[in-house]
Amino acid sequence: MHSSLPAAAPPVRAPRHAPVAHLVRGGVVEGVHYGSVVVLDADGTVGFRLGDPEAAFYPRSALKPLQAVAMVRAGLPLDGDLLSLAAASHSGEERHLDGARRILARAGLTEGDLRNVPDLPFDPAVRDTWVRAGRGPSRLAQNCSGKHAAMLYTAKLNGWSLDDYLDPAHPLQQAVAETVEDLTGRRVATVTVDGCGAPLFAVSLEGLARAAARIAGGAPGTPEGRVADAMRTHAEMASGAGRDVAALMRAVPGLLAKDGFEGVQVAALPDGRAVAVKIADGAGRARIPVTAAALTQAGVDPSLLTAFAGEAVLGGGRPVGGVRPVEELGAVCV
Repeated sequence: MHSSLPAAAPPVRAPRHAPVAHLVRGGVVEGVHYGSVVVLDADGTVGFRLGDPEAAFYPRSALKPLQAVAMVRAGLPLDGDLLSLAAASHSGEERHLDGARRILARAGLTEGDLRNVPDLPFDPAVRDTWVRAGRGPSRLAQNCSGKHAAMLYTAKLNGWSLDDYLDPAHPLQQAVAETVEDLTGRRVATVTVDGCGAPLFAVSLEGLARAAARIAGGAPGTPEGRVADAMRTHAEMASGAGRDVAALMRAVPGLLAKDGFEGVQVAALPDGRAVAVKIADGAGRARIPVTAAALTQAGVDPSLLTAFAGEAVLGGGRPVGGVRPVEELGAVCV
């Protein structure tokens, strides 16, 4: 059942970010990562906030679970690994490419119908192997190809045009916008183009957390529940082997998690608890330790999160520090 009409759009302004993590070397703060964090309790109230979780921002690929819900609502018949791939920022492994081909084949389409930007595989090792084989950028290898294949399939099933499926005025993208507003509870602040070419909707960090909570807590068989079950069961299809977001979902029972470029992370549990993180400078090294600290604020057992305390800072080849969440957030013990 959908929520009532969404509230006003979040304000478009320079975000009032706050320090969320310190880069510590030898006991001295060498660098500071600014950002924003929000933690929702199970009843939907804000249990913790830091920085500016109300300002409009771009969730980048953390929007993909919402886009997947929109497609399922519009009749996309995928489940399991292929639905997880539809919400993926994949690594470009062969299973990801094969999955995208399978989605396209179900729609009677080919790689040539994709309109995402050609790219090399996202995972460095996979990319190196790809290049050594003499292969160049392709639309299938680009990390959003599963989403784009699913968008084409959804458009085909509904009798919508295919060539312009990325136009914000296209019925598919209008359905996505409606779902984004429903799940976040707020109007979209503005629309731009994501790196892959798809429309990208500006929401608030709090709104993103609320959307993740809605999806993670979705009843079995509902669009939200189907997307959550697919991503949790097939975490590597939504990301890739060795990716931290897949490891996070495996480590915390029931957790739904999705990352996004420019330091974005959202995670939610079936009981409604959720966290959302934006690192202002886009640094990946701060994203996971801050997320782990936020999850402890949400009541997740810290012992489940010790592997996500952040990479060590090395001096002479040995650990001399690391990225540490600020005291307001607390820290995950290592």
